[in-house]
Formats: sequence, structure tokens, C-alpha cells
Amino acid sequence: MPTLSERQAKLLQIIIEEYAKTAEPVGSETIVKKFDLGVSPATIRNEMVRLAEEGYLNKEYSSSGRTPTALGFRYYIQSLMSERKMPVASEVALRQRLYEKRFKEDDLLRDAVQALAHETEKMAMGGFENEYLYYAGMSNMLDAPEFYDIDLTKTVLGLLDQQQCFWDILSRVVSEEPVSVLIGDESGMKNLEPCSIVFTRYNVGNRKGYLGVLGPARMGYPRVVPTVRYIGSLIEELLRNW
Repeated sequence: MPTLSERQAKLLQIIIEEYAKTAEPVGSETIVKKFDLGVSPATIRNEMVRLAEEGYLNKEYSSSGRTPTALGFRYYIQSLMSERKMPVASEVALRQRLYEKRFKEDDLLRDAVQALAHETEKMAMGGFENEYLYYAGMSNMLDAPEFYDIDLTKTVLGLLDQQQCFWDILSRVVSEEPVSVLIGDESGMKNLEPCSIVFTRYNVGNRKGYLGVLGPARMGYPRVVPTVRYIGSLIEELLRNW
């Protein structure tokens, strides 16, 4: 992955975070009006051209603005974003909520997935590999314009019907990171290009479980990543002690 200058990195961060809020291409005029980068509008436009040439921004919006590519999102996640920890009150409430279900695995997994959908405002999924897949928050998809595309929505809902496909996608990922992110067609499904899957693994005995969310590639990773990690760790802790 090419190294970006400090100014290019800041510009990429601004574009990604603005795009995450609006779902609209971000133009140089918007950046000049909202942010003081200490450089001329022409310099910002030139830097955006360079970011597009390096593969961090899409090129098709030459006049109206730019959108991030999968490479741009990947750079942001690895190098630019600052995680937003869950409020302590939310962590305590979640722990108490799931602790009450610790002797009922099905209820605990179902509740954890529902809690994740609520906290992230995304579609959440989880369970043990090759077993039943719990899911919640399907209506959250309809809040994102990406899912106005009926073919995309049908593809996502198809994963819930063909659950083995979902397990296959996650089990192919080799990573030592506590939370993994599949951006666009990294899932192996071309039709999921506008989406990302953020997930964590947990182990109970010899069983491997997954918990994650599926949403637009422009999702708010600073909030989603720590939430997925925390609820996943709760599932592992409570079921291991059962």
C-alpha cells in the first residue's frame, strides 16, 4: 500500500468521514467550505486527483466529487480512524443483559445479535460455524441508500437463506486481528461490492463462532469495530464459564 503524505492522509480521512455521513460524493468545494486545511482549493483538487491515481478514490466523479475505493477504506481503517469506545454505561448494561442468559446458549446468542444490531444500527449476524445463524436488524438496511438497489438487497437476504455461504465467507479469512473487515468484493461475492462485513471470532471448547455486522462500505467503522469486538468477547467469556 503506497504511503500517503500527511496532507493526503488528512484529506482522505475527511472524504471518507463525510461520505459516511452523507452517502454522496465529496467535492473539493465542500472540503474548502467545511475544513481549514491551510491550502488553496487548487491544491486540494490536485491532491484528490493524486489520491484517485493511487487508487484511494474513485475517478468517475470528476466534476461532482469523489468516493472512496476499497483501498481507501482499508487505509482509513488501518492508519487513520480513531475508535470510539462504547460508553461505560452501555457496556455494563450489555454485560448484565447477557449474563442473565449465560446458561441458555440459544437465548444468549440471539440476544447478543439483537444488541449488536441495535448498537450499530446495522444488520447483525452470529452463531457457531456450520450451526444455526442468528440475525437481527434487517430493517436497518433500508436506512441506507445503497440498499435501495433491489439486487443488492436480494443478495444480502440470500445469505440468510443460504447460511453455509455466509460461514464459508468468514471461515476463509486468515487474520490474527481481533476484528476483521471484508470490504466490497473481498467477500468473494461481486454483488456485495457496495458492502462491508465487520466480524470477530470467538471460541468455546472446540467450536468456532462468529459475530458481525453487514452494512454499507461507508459504515462508521470507529463505532462499529469496538462494538463488535466487545460483544464478541462477552459471548466467549460467558459461554466459556458455563
